[in-house]
Amino acid sequence: MKVTNVKTFTVDCFRTNWVFVKVYTDEGIDGIGEATLEYKEKALIGAVEHIKEYLIGKNPLDIEKHFHDIYRDAYWRGGAVLMSALSAVETSLWDILGKFLGVPVYQLLGGRVNDKVRIYVNGWFAGAKTPQEFGEKAKIAVQRGVTAMKWDPFGKSYLEISNKDLNTALECVAAVREAVGNEVDLLIEGHGRFNVPTGIKIAKELEQFKPMFFEEPTPPDNLEALKAVRDKSPVAISAGERLYTLKSYKDLFEMRAADFIQPDISHAGGIMELKKISAVAEAYYIPFAPHNPSGPVANAATLQLAACCPNFSILEIMYSDVEWRKDVTNEKLEYKDGYITIPSKPGLGIEINEEECLKHPYQPHTLRHYTGALTDIRPAKTEFYF
Repeated sequence: MKVTNVKTFTVDCFRTNWVFVKVYTDEGIDGIGEATLEYKEKALIGAVEHIKEYLIGKNPLDIEKHFHDIYRDAYWRGGAVLMSALSAVETSLWDILGKFLGVPVYQLLGGRVNDKVRIYVNGWFAGAKTPQEFGEKAKIAVQRGVTAMKWDPFGKSYLEISNKDLNTALECVAAVREAVGNEVDLLIEGHGRFNVPTGIKIAKELEQFKPMFFEEPTPPDNLEALKAVRDKSPVAISAGERLYTLKSYKDLFEMRAADFIQPDISHAGGIMELKKISAVAEAYYIPFAPHNPSGPVANAATLQLAACCPNFSILEIMYSDVEWRKDVTNEKLEYKDGYITIPSKPGLGIEINEEECLKHPYQPHTLRHYTGALTDIRPAKTEFYF
């Protein structure tokens, strides 16, 4: 079997653009991956084109060799753009291998230890501005069976936060906790906003609400800062969505800088690299909670991985999405009581519809984290897809 082509499909999804990568072979078996990288889609597509030059004519089943050679020969190693492109290609090769052998990807990774995985939802708060509105939307989410939910209540703050804005954030968390009761898990997102003293201050304030974790309190480019917050935080700290490859996680593990790790299958190296990261985390008794706010292909790949990780804890998933999500893939999710069942079709168990993808071309989007518009992440009309 030989690779004959590699294509990218960029699909607008309001908040960002999904970037799907499809690898074709001379035996008619193709594979898909996802490399959604907010606000850097054009650079990402260029990186995929460079990988395509390497991959054409090669056996797609030699997955580990291709990952090693592409990473080595890039010379300028790592980084979000290269690693996202490589992640998507690597994932697509696993999809091909699973289809070739007629088994789901999890079977190739040692089989299932989980036949279903717990999820927490992101985006449930779309459009909310006041603590009361957050509380009302949280109630609706729980009525739909949600048992864990995440959001960033910190407005436009960066590095520091005023007492007024912190009080507003805490009022928001209090409103949600009151609305959902004590049995629902709350996960508080920091988006790498704060300096060390501010992160510590916020963590101490959050303790009263018993969050599952406080995510990424400090910027991702200084693990010592993250450790400094974790050392003085009374609540669990999670991080890792902006770390790439097992090598990048080495220092986090050795420093014990986080209580939960959150690698992203679209950015950290793909399926096998995340399997390796999870395995090392298991040795440190660190729970594995993959970052997963992207599109349906990334979701399918992460579910396959979560099936075979003994230290898997909880998976992020978007609460609702654009109406055309159901059109661009054949995604079918079985959701019940806060859990999603692992699909068992060959490969990743999902396909893209190329014609439908082309109906929603690239649109420019910008980061909303520091503009006060963070909750404007969904259009007026959305669909629940699980």
